[in-house]
Amino acid sequence: MKKIMIIGIGAGDPDYMTVQAIKALNQVDAFFVMDKGVAKEKLIALRRQIIERFIEGENYRIVEATSPERRRDDTDYKSTIDELNRDKQQIFERLIADELRDGEVGAFLVWGDPSLYDSTIRIIEAIAKSGRHDFDYEVIPGISSVQALAARHRVPLNLIGRSVEITNGRGIAEGFPPNVDSVVVMLDSQDSYRHVADEDVDIYWGAYVGTPDEILICGKVRDVMDQIQRTRADARRANGWIMDTYLLRKGGSTG
Repeated sequence: MKKIMIIGIGAGDPDYMTVQAIKALNQVDAFFVMDKGVAKEKLIALRRQIIERFIEGENYRIVEATSPERRRDDTDYKSTIDELNRDKQQIFERLIADELRDGEVGAFLVWGDPSLYDSTIRIIEAIAKSGRHDFDYEVIPGISSVQALAARHRVPLNLIGRSVEITNGRGIAEGFPPNVDSVVVMLDSQDSYRHVADEDVDIYWGAYVGTPDEILICGKVRDVMDQIQRTRADARRANGWIMDTYLLRKGGSTG
């Protein structure tokens, strides 16, 4: 039987690789790498760096495939994601069928942790349930950008006895969630932290966390939001892409 490993490789720094992930890398025969274009060549290069650094021996191969683009339609975000995942599933099925021999192990290397804002697990599960391919799969957790962000800013995610919510830009654009003091925001392309600028809220923002391009900014949202917006725009122009996450915390909260 074929086997698929979904391996969390951390938020950017190769030192974020766990012992479990390194052991998993050394079981892999074929690494499936999704190419997202010239703008994200650094991400491909970092995957290769991780593979070359941690694998003992050379009995593996790297199989690249072009990742489909998401249709940009803000009026129906969920349908565009469903469509994207269907397109990815077709590619994944081809890789499993054509690029992996019986008894071999294939792997998808996922940024951060596969369980957080990533669809690889859902796609592989859908393929497994379809019954068209005979394989088993395993998920290896990784250090997420959320954990790395908190560590780099030297703050805990939650206050004592309080919850922390993880949402996206669309979620925080609707306002600070009720009954929560701390909110982590991911996948925000619209600088949605500005929607809470009138409240007493601290922000801990980070881009490319764990990579040589890392940028960190913190302070009251109303005081640093323009700086973050300018920095974010400049970084996106310079690199061709942006990967950022931030923690919002109500001012005056203790614990």
